[in-house]
Amino acid sequence: MSASRQRGGGRLHVLLVSHYYPPHIGGIEIVVRREAEGLLAAGAEVTVLTSGDRSSVCVQDGVRVVRVAAWNAAERRAGMPFPLFSPALLPVVVRLARRADVIHVHDCLYLSSWAAGLAARLTRTPYVLTQHVAVVDHPSRLVRAVEQLLYALAGKSLLRHARTVFTLNASVGAFVRACGARDQRHLANGTDTMLFCPAADEEERRLLRRRLGLPSDRLLVLFVGRLVAKKGYDLLLASHSPEAGYDLVLCGDGDARPLAGRPGVHHLGGLSPAEVAGAYRACDVFALPSTREGFPLSVQEAMASGLPVVTTDDPGYAPYGLDRTQVSLLPREPSVLAGQLRELAADPQRRARMAGYSRAYAERAFAWDEHVRTLLAHYSGLRGP
Repeated sequence: MSASRQRGGGRLHVLLVSHYYPPHIGGIEIVVRREAEGLLAAGAEVTVLTSGDRSSVCVQDGVRVVRVAAWNAAERRAGMPFPLFSPALLPVVVRLARRADVIHVHDCLYLSSWAAGLAARLTRTPYVLTQHVAVVDHPSRLVRAVEQLLYALAGKSLLRHARTVFTLNASVGAFVRACGARDQRHLANGTDTMLFCPAADEEERRLLRRRLGLPSDRLLVLFVGRLVAKKGYDLLLASHSPEAGYDLVLCGDGDARPLAGRPGVHHLGGLSPAEVAGAYRACDVFALPSTREGFPLSVQEAMASGLPVVTTDDPGYAPYGLDRTQVSLLPREPSVLAGQLRELAADPQRRARMAGYSRAYAERAFAWDEHVRTLLAHYSGLRGP
């Protein structure tokens, strides 16, 4: 049966492609899950193609999820989220592409993305792409060299042939245009402002701290992200001392050995989204001195949770129009970071003002419903009459 005869009809069929999907924990996974659930609720037929320990097909929260077996040693051994798929990947994605009206690929630097781009060409299915990051300045020269090679061999071609490339911030927008993207558009991620919300009162905060094993009598600065260099957790550790007036709380998987035995440092490990939401409500300040991320999902979640935010002064924040008196955008220097966190620890009135701004901004700017409506309108235009 030809591709044209398998498609069509009244219901829009979307194929979402992501190298990982929940229960694997990460920012892209959360975004793809929310897009899938939102599109499904809006009436679209949705299939997610992703990796798994073994090949399988299941329905997860109403969404059809097709997993292709992949070897995940690169993440386990080196913190590189790059699953190596089995040879079954290409025939599976071609079969799924034949049924899809549109393919939405997340990030251009993964085998699943490259296979989806090839399948789109073979089946003449239009595809769009969300590029989440630009080139990462990894501390390993080998990793940087491999990353540059992968962009040159496959990533740039995928960006050039996409009907539209959605980006989350100005830095990534400039990057994809330099790679030859023909139609680049800014599209902010949404945030679940019901799940990620401020603590109702001090009693809830106290109970959450007890549940997480955190001290009740210390100001807590929260970091959420993988324990890798690009996220800047090492800068937070370098800026912290027991006399600083606050404790550090780190939430995320990775190499926790640098955290062991450090006074005033608490590691919660990898948590579910609901547990992460509780960690936000339990803490007082959010800090993420990451590099080249623009506006990562964790910053959006922290703002929705009503936390003062301290993060890197990245050009990618420009399209969002943040009030820099209410969000601390700093250079990635431990001494500057330490000074800012000490000032916030000593100034509860300023923390309260920044917290109020964070919550109000999130409620106004991070609506998932609007994100999904934008995608549906764009998909429908590609589908044609």
